[in-house]
Amino acid sequence: MDGRNWETFLLPYEQTVEELKVKFKTMRSELKKREEYAPIEFVTGRVKRITSILEKAERLDVPMDRLEEGIEDIAGIRIMCQFVEDIRRVAEYIRARKDLTVLYEKDYITNYKESGYRSFHMIIRYPVQTALEQKIVLAEIQIRTLAMNFWATIEHSLNYKYRGGLPGDMRLRLQKSAQAASVLDSEMSSIREEILDAQKLFEDDANIVSTLLKMIHRLYSYHLVGEAIAYQASFGELFARRDYDGMKAMLEEIKTIIASKHEEDPEDDFL
Repeated sequence: MDGRNWETFLLPYEQTVEELKVKFKTMRSELKKREEYAPIEFVTGRVKRITSILEKAERLDVPMDRLEEGIEDIAGIRIMCQFVEDIRRVAEYIRARKDLTVLYEKDYITNYKESGYRSFHMIIRYPVQTALEQKIVLAEIQIRTLAMNFWATIEHSLNYKYRGGLPGDMRLRLQKSAQAASVLDSEMSSIREEILDAQKLFEDDANIVSTLLKMIHRLYSYHLVGEAIAYQASFGELFARRDYDGMKAMLEEIKTIIASKHEEDPEDDFL
């Protein structure tokens, strides 16, 4: 084994993971604002452990002085999606980016592994600006559904326990579980529109509650204390019944009151 300083060696990979996590989380937020739905559910990342790097280098016969080119997933990003259809969409967004280069892709969804493993992998080249220089880092982006990720996490743990030599019955049970996860993804895709409608309704209702409470509190700034207290009490009754139509009507009433007060004193701030 060489005498490299592993802490220094891994620094660009750690920076790469942190930067890419921020970029993909920002992508999620922007898409949600632009289109009301983001194909990205959440993003995680990790730098491969030294033991895992050494084991993979040994398995692939990668020389120690070629780790940076020979081990492509030292930096890893995992993007989770709700639906299988979202995976292709996310991959398209990544291909279109100018701050990284996609080298090649591995489609383990269409061509899933014998074990049952399903995921979509993209190997990228990413320029990271360290404190001393710009460095080109290879990284792997895995895009998968929540069901795929659950299965893969369990399979990875079991493979580690048995050192890759899974007992036959365990291997068979994992294959059946992978099939079940695939069926689950298919079922979720078949009711995708209903799920998205329900999620949007939940968010809309949550936004109504949040906005209404802010507007009630704003009445105090116009010294409308009695009105604020009365609306607060009414809100409590409406919320107990989950009467969102009533809350919408109340919100419009309060907006009208605040608008009239603002006309009386236009120097006041108005949301």
